[in-house]
Amino acid sequence: MAEPGIRELLSGNEAVARGAYEAGVKLAASYPGTPSTEILETLAERFPSIYSQWSPNEKVAFEVAIGASIGGARALVTMKHVGLNVAADPYMTFAYTGVGGGLVVVSCDDPEMHSSQNEQDNRFYARMAQVPFLAPSDSQEAKDMLITAYEMSEIFDTPVMLHMTTRISHSKAVVELGERVSGPDKRFIKDQKKYVMIPAHARLRHVVVEDRLEKLRHFTEETPYNRVENNGSDIGIITGGVSYQYCKEVAPDFDYFKIGMGYPLPFGKIEQFIKAHKRVMVVEELEPFYEDMIRAYGMKVEGKKFTGTLGELSPYRVALAFKEAGLIDKVEAPEISSEEFFPRPPVLCPGCPHRGAFMALKKLGVAVAGDIGCYTLGVTEPLNAMDTCICMGASIGNAIGMEKVQGSKTGTVAVIGDSTFIHSGITGLLDAVYNKSNVTVMILDNRATAMTGGQQHPGTGKTLMGEDAARVDLFKLCQALGVESVRELDAYDYDAAVAMIKEEMARPGPSVIITTRPCVLMPVRIMDEPYVVDMELCNGCSACFRISCPAIAASHETNKHGHPKAVIDDTMCTGCTLCAQICPTEAIILKSHFVKTEVTR
Repeated sequence: MAEPGIRELLSGNEAVARGAYEAGVKLAASYPGTPSTEILETLAERFPSIYSQWSPNEKVAFEVAIGASIGGARALVTMKHVGLNVAADPYMTFAYTGVGGGLVVVSCDDPEMHSSQNEQDNRFYARMAQVPFLAPSDSQEAKDMLITAYEMSEIFDTPVMLHMTTRISHSKAVVELGERVSGPDKRFIKDQKKYVMIPAHARLRHVVVEDRLEKLRHFTEETPYNRVENNGSDIGIITGGVSYQYCKEVAPDFDYFKIGMGYPLPFGKIEQFIKAHKRVMVVEELEPFYEDMIRAYGMKVEGKKFTGTLGELSPYRVALAFKEAGLIDKVEAPEISSEEFFPRPPVLCPGCPHRGAFMALKKLGVAVAGDIGCYTLGVTEPLNAMDTCICMGASIGNAIGMEKVQGSKTGTVAVIGDSTFIHSGITGLLDAVYNKSNVTVMILDNRATAMTGGQQHPGTGKTLMGEDAARVDLFKLCQALGVESVRELDAYDYDAAVAMIKEEMARPGPSVIITTRPCVLMPVRIMDEPYVVDMELCNGCSACFRISCPAIAASHETNKHGHPKAVIDDTMCTGCTLCAQICPTEAIILKSHFVKTEVTR
C-alpha cells in the first residue's frame, strides 16, 4: 500500500476509495453501476481493512450504511445517479434522523448517457433532502472532499453527498496521498426521538433539519472549496466540477468563482463576485441548478441559453458557448471529431448466452418487455428483439400490464437478468403470481453482474471481498414465490428455446424459464473449439449475419448474386454452436472437422 506523501495517478473513483481509507471509513456498500462501480472494487482490492459489500440493490446498500452510521462508524454508500432513485426512501428519511458516525453518499451522474437510460441531475436530490453536497473537479479534490464530507457529516449531523460525474469518475490525475485517521470512537447510543421516525419524532427532526440548513449557509460562505480566482478580467465565470476544467482550458484569463460546495450556495460570496464584473456566465452540465438559484436570489447571470441542457460539455462546446455569448472571438475546432471515428455500436459478445434467447424470441415475433443489463443489447439490429426498457426490474411489471390490457398471454414475454431479478425483479414476479397474470418470464442467468464488469451478487456464491457465500437458487426461489411452472433452458439450443417459449406462453398463469449458460467472459473467458465456414458450401444467404455475432463477418467471396459469403474469426469464436444450428447449407463446421475435410479433398 502506498505511503502518505507519495503522489499517485488515480481515477476519480480510485481517489474516492483512497479518501475513504484515509477518512477511517469502516464499512462501504453499493450495487454496481457505471460510472461508480470501481469505487467499491478498489476498496476491496487495495483496502481490505474496510469491510466492503455488494448489496442486492442500492436501497439495501444505503440501509446497511445507515446501520453502520447509527452504530457509530463512518460509512460510505456509492451508486450511479439512477441508483439514488432506488435508494431515495432511506436517503430522504436519514436526512431527518441525522448520523451517528459520518455517512457520505457518492452519487455518480452520467451526462451524455454513456451507460444509462436518462441524464438526471442528482444535485436536485441534495436540495430536495436539504443535504449538502460537494462537487470535485479532479481526482485530488475527490479524495480531499470525501474526507471533508465526513467531517461535515459529523459536525452538522447530516448525510453528505459527494456529487461525481462520468468524467471525474473515470479521468485520472495526480493525487497526493495522506495519513489514515481512525475516525471517531463512537458506539450505538439509544435515541428513539432521533432514529425512530414516527410522525411525532419526525416533526421535531424537521425543525433540526431547518436549523442545520441555516448553519450550513454560514459554512458554505467560509469553506475554501468555494473560492474566487482573480485574473483581472471584467468577465466572470461561475462554475464547478468538470465544467471548471473545460472553462479554464478555453479561457484561463477570465475570473472564476469555483463552486466546490454546491448546496447550499454561498450567495454572499457570489453576489460580491457578480457585482465586481460586467458580465457573469454560469457554466454547468445538464440542468441550470446553480443558475436558477442565483437568478431566484435576484442576481443577473447568463448560462443555459448558450451551453444548453443536453449531454456532456467539453472544451469545444464551452468555447462555442463563449463565442456565441460574445466573450471570445475565435474557436478552434478539435483536431479529431467524433464523426471521424469508425462507428462501433454496442453488441452482445461472441458466444453470449443471451443471443440464443433473443433469436428464439425474434422468430416467435412476440412483444418482449426488457430490462437493464447486457441483454438490453437485444434491442439492437439485427436482433431487434426487445421492445421496452424502463428501469431495473421493470420488465415483469411491464409485461403484467401489457397482458392485463391485451387479455392474452401469447403476445408478451419479460426478459430479466439474474442480478437484475435479485435487485428488483422478485417483487414483480410475486405480483404476477398474486394477481394471476398470464405472463412468461425469462430469467437470463449468466451468473454475473456482467454489464458492469462481472461483479458478484447473491446468485454467484462469492462476495465482493472474495469470500464463499450462500448462492440463491433461482429455481427454488421462483417456486417459493408460487410459480407452478419453472423450467431451465440451455439457451444455446435454438430449437429447444423456441419450443419451450411457445409451450410456456400457451400455459395459463405465470411461468418462468431460467437459462443456464454462464457469461463467456467472466469470471474467466470460455473458449470451446471454434467454428469456421466452408466457402464451397456457403451460399451467401446471410442467415448467420442476422444473429449479430462479432465473430462473423462478410468475406471477400460472393455468391452468384454478388452477396458476400461469411467468414468466422476463430480467435473470437467461442464455439457456442448457434450459427451452425441455423445455417441452411451446413457450411459452418468445427475447425477440426474442416481440417479433416480439407485433407480428404
